[in-house]
Amino acid sequence: MARGEEYAQGMNTAAQPQESLQRESWRRALSVFVSPRPVFAAVRRETSEEAEAEQEPVLAIIILAGIAGVIGTSFAASVLDNPGYDGLAVAVWAFLGGGFYGLLVYWLGGLMVHAVVRGLGGTTSYRQARHVIGLAAAPLALSLLLVWPLRIAIYGGDLFRSGGSDSGLGDRVFAGLVAASYVWALVLVVLGVLELRKRSSSFPGIS
Repeated sequence: MARGEEYAQGMNTAAQPQESLQRESWRRALSVFVSPRPVFAAVRRETSEEAEAEQEPVLAIIILAGIAGVIGTSFAASVLDNPGYDGLAVAVWAFLGGGFYGLLVYWLGGLMVHAVVRGLGGTTSYRQARHVIGLAAAPLALSLLLVWPLRIAIYGGDLFRSGGSDSGLGDRVFAGLVAASYVWALVLVVLGVLELRKRSSSFPGIS
């Protein structure tokens, strides 16, 4: 019985640091909105354990950002013109298509960031480059949580049909906010690249 208690205590002790890393990874992901440079600097210095803990918030951001990306396409703007689609079908399509789109951008975008940093003389890893893309997509995820619900509440299914009430100044304001989230994300990518590049001067030869 004593051995079983010691084993359980050991398991709990081992789980505590992992839980702490998970909490820190979520806190760091949220901090990208207000203090992006320290966040990307932490990505540059992260250990393998920290990188593993960061996968959960990064994946959540990527999926949300991907959904925001697909529902803002020209295809989504007319998807309900097809009588075979209804609101539920659009929601399922947005989730599945957004998840795929987000992961595609995550992997290909990470590859591009990796190549750019290497071209600038940095020595970053592909994993770190992917995490920069994931964290930089946070403004798009935020637009899905804040802008799109209000936009859908006002215009409803007209957002996904040709014509309808989704026109005029109000919708242009919403469109501007969505566009601003893309610009914000691009700025974060640039900041991430600049932070990853610092590795070459501080830690030469490390990949």
